[in-house]
Amino acid sequence: MALPTWDHPEPLAVGSAPVPEYGVGSLADLLPTLAAGMEVPGTTAAIQELAPVDRACVFLIDGLGWEQLRAHPDEAPFMTSLLASSRGGTGRPITAGYPATTATSLASVGTGLPPGAHGLPGYTVRDPETRELMNQLRWQPWTAPHVWQPYPTVFQLAHESGVHTAQVSSPAFEHTPLTKVALSGGTFHGRLSGEDRMDLAAAQLGAGDRALVYTYYSEVDGAGHRYGLDSDTWRGQLMHVDRLVQRLAEQLPPRSALYVTADHGMIDVPFDEQHRIDFDEDWELRAGVALLGGEGRARHVYAVPGAESDVLTCWREVLGEQFWIASRDEAIAAGWFGPTVDERVYGRIGDVVAAARDDVLIIASEREPKESAMVGNHGSMTPAEQLIPLLEVRS
Repeated sequence: MALPTWDHPEPLAVGSAPVPEYGVGSLADLLPTLAAGMEVPGTTAAIQELAPVDRACVFLIDGLGWEQLRAHPDEAPFMTSLLASSRGGTGRPITAGYPATTATSLASVGTGLPPGAHGLPGYTVRDPETRELMNQLRWQPWTAPHVWQPYPTVFQLAHESGVHTAQVSSPAFEHTPLTKVALSGGTFHGRLSGEDRMDLAAAQLGAGDRALVYTYYSEVDGAGHRYGLDSDTWRGQLMHVDRLVQRLAEQLPPRSALYVTADHGMIDVPFDEQHRIDFDEDWELRAGVALLGGEGRARHVYAVPGAESDVLTCWREVLGEQFWIASRDEAIAAGWFGPTVDERVYGRIGDVVAAARDDVLIIASEREPKESAMVGNHGSMTPAEQLIPLLEVRS
């Protein structure tokens, strides 16, 4: 597939941002492609390289980007072997979608829709009804899930058409609103250990003539946030999940395929004022801003009514060489959130949208102390964050 061009001349115009490959090679295109191969009504095969298969398992590794995987062949020998079409598999990058963050990406993979349609366009976004920030990962404050995201998931469509459908993940996720709107359909199986999840996912694949199974591992992302990509802890997690992938691949029943992917990549950001711009300490960036949403590398900025133009001008003047800065309408027109944006989603997007190009963050040390202290970060459209693996093993 053709991937975006990642090198851009200065200045950073809105149109220079490398928009995700929605419709041909994004995370949102994976499950519809697999379901279409099983003749599930309402789904379309968008990733043309993937041949139909009767039984498919998607293993999503939170936080494992394409660049990070390629940079650590010794820690991930099995997954690395899949990059070169050995062991009967193939490996390629696809794009996560914008922003490259967990809540947005899980909704994209589960619904088969880009963020502008499913309506989870960031880590925190403004609820147009209440005018308050909503954390879409933790679902705080609580909002009616199926009002916020009304579309059926691909798992629901597959289950209704007779495909055996299952999710195998941590028991803690079974009843969360995010699971309900993004990953529900068929049966949920909670298992604490990664090994148990791999064994059960393989068993679920063999439970029907047609099967669609999803499993998930979160600790690569957690280690990156807490300790960074250069840490022994992160490398240890990569080694562990590589063994889990191999364990699952070696148990595939006949006529099956395993697809290993991720929700985003990650980048370490140095701890200094040059790389961590503190919104809470910068009067210029705060001027005219009512709410600061998103996260450090993918900000939604909600202006005081009437101040939208001034806020956009100020953010461009202060950050325009380090960030792609767009108005809401410019970001939508450029396709950052997908080819279209639903009316109900329009007001969730910031009046100003700021996507990091360099290794920088807009932190908020007072209002977001935990997020501001993270070593590894993600969210924007750089290749380190945006490119994710799509590895395939067939039995």
